[in-house]
Amino acid sequence: MPTAATLTVWLYDSAMGAAAGEVRLKNLQQKGALTVHDAVTVTWIPGAHEPRLGHLRHETTAAASKASVLGALLGSLVLTPVVGAAAGAGVGALAQRLRGTGIDKEFLEKLKERMQPGTSALVVLSSDADLDAVRPVIERGRARGDVKLLLVDLAEGAPEALQDLLRDPATDPATDPATDPTTSPDPGDPDVPPQS
Repeated sequence: MPTAATLTVWLYDSAMGAAAGEVRLKNLQQKGALTVHDAVTVTWIPGAHEPRLGHLRHETTAAASKASVLGALLGSLVLTPVVGAAAGAGVGALAQRLRGTGIDKEFLEKLKERMQPGTSALVVLSSDADLDAVRPVIERGRARGDVKLLLVDLAEGAPEALQDLLRDPATDPATDPATDPTTSPDPGDPDVPPQS
């Protein structure tokens, strides 16, 4: 029996775990065990200042955040350099934008908190899962002990609502010059040294 849309996050204790998860996901797709609407990896190499996002079809950070609803979501969550009390406010604001989709503040906080240097995650927006085919893959992964699973059942119509909410050019962090890595700094900004 087909299932509703879900957002599944596989959190790995190693920076390379998500790459192995991606192979398993592609195998499940080829078998027709689920319909993948979007999938993104988050890889945080030890020593790096921030994680790297990779879309299953677009491997660069900028492409992942601009071509993918999950890239925009994760870019807002893990690439935004916010610390202290403001970090909680950022998660709260994102949760407010996602209200009605099934993704709540607690889920976003858990995901943000568990993403640390030396870890990785595979984040999948999917539906129509054949539980008989998917369940053994999930159970094998969890039995190894090096992976944690976060799962949220999404509200009806949530994949489309997510796209609408996260791709709004007026509020999409991927189009904000302050967070877009392809945008040059404003030379009139007092914090930017003059070019010679």
